[in-house]
Amino acid sequence: MTTRATPAYIQVKTFIKHHISRGEWQPGHPVPSESTLMQQFGISRMTVNRALRELTAEGMVTRVQGSGTFVAELHRISSNLTIRDIKEDVIERGHTHMVRVVLAAKEKARKELSTSLGLASGTMVFHTVLVHHENGVPIQYEDRYVNPVVAPRYLDTDFTQTTPTHHLLAEAPLTEASYSIEACLPTAKQARLLHIETSEACLSMLRRTVSGDAVASVVWLIYPGSRYRFSGSFQV
Repeated sequence: MTTRATPAYIQVKTFIKHHISRGEWQPGHPVPSESTLMQQFGISRMTVNRALRELTAEGMVTRVQGSGTFVAELHRISSNLTIRDIKEDVIERGHTHMVRVVLAAKEKARKELSTSLGLASGTMVFHTVLVHHENGVPIQYEDRYVNPVVAPRYLDTDFTQTTPTHHLLAEAPLTEASYSIEACLPTAKQARLLHIETSEACLSMLRRTVSGDAVASVVWLIYPGSRYRFSGSFQV
């Protein structure tokens, strides 16, 4: 659902994705032309072009020079999760992002964590716990461990202004990532910080990112199920 506060290019993307997800536009089906979308949404060609470029990058559509834009063929699509900065997502929705920093410290890594980070047991690592808010409502609990060799200035960051994701993507360019998502119940601490009951279902994502030949970070992200949802993206 879009509102007047929703950026115009997002409205175009949502419109096209809606028809694809409902099966109204099958693979190979032509997407309305740029001129048609410009007229329908009352926007510039540049804005329409941005929407189509992003949909192409996500693998939802293909653009053929001189012929137009078409729904991507299924056999050319593979699952892909894009790492986005949650602050950017919130701002794109026309909402206000705010962070509460619960913890920012150096700690000795436990054996299991050391193994995941590719470090010797007991190595000092950076540990942050943040809660991200959208329009004052907590939507994500972020518990992150960072390899200090990869991002030595991590704890110097003002996380109320720059998110960990933004800092790490700049300091330690991503070359590889792995993740798992599952349903969970929040711990008492997580529930308190997210302003929910311990009985409320949540989504938990465990993500491990690599920069070059070293692991950059391991992060657990907890989302209240009633306030957040994951949507798939596709890439050719």
